[in-house]
Amino acid sequence: MISRSTQTDKKFDLEERTAVFGENVIHLCKSVIKDVITRRIIDQIVGSATSIGANYMEANGASSKKDFRNKIHIAKKECQETKHHLRMLAAAVPEKKQEIRKLWQECQELTLIFQKITSSLKPSE
Repeated sequence: MISRSTQTDKKFDLEERTAVFGENVIHLCKSVIKDVITRRIIDQIVGSATSIGANYMEANGASSKKDFRNKIHIAKKECQETKHHLRMLAAAVPEKKQEIRKLWQECQELTLIFQKITSSLKPSE
């Protein structure tokens, strides 16, 4: 797992943090034995986990405040979807539960960050 703790300032760089999260999910999924169940979950989780950072980057390049809010909201939704798939993966691959739990916790933190961003915007923005 890639660690962001070596550079404390990176923890507050949301673009880097979402990218590292996506990379960590990819590394986890590459280590899981593929079968009829895990293959489907892996496809879903890699898609949603890597979309978090992509949507955050799109938000940063938004053409309007409305566009920014929408992209941040989508990033938050991708976090929520990723948490669900992480839970399903933990059920399918119990031997990876500890590693999955750490990723779930990071995803929960990202969800809360995106929620705070959207709730701090004025309704008319």
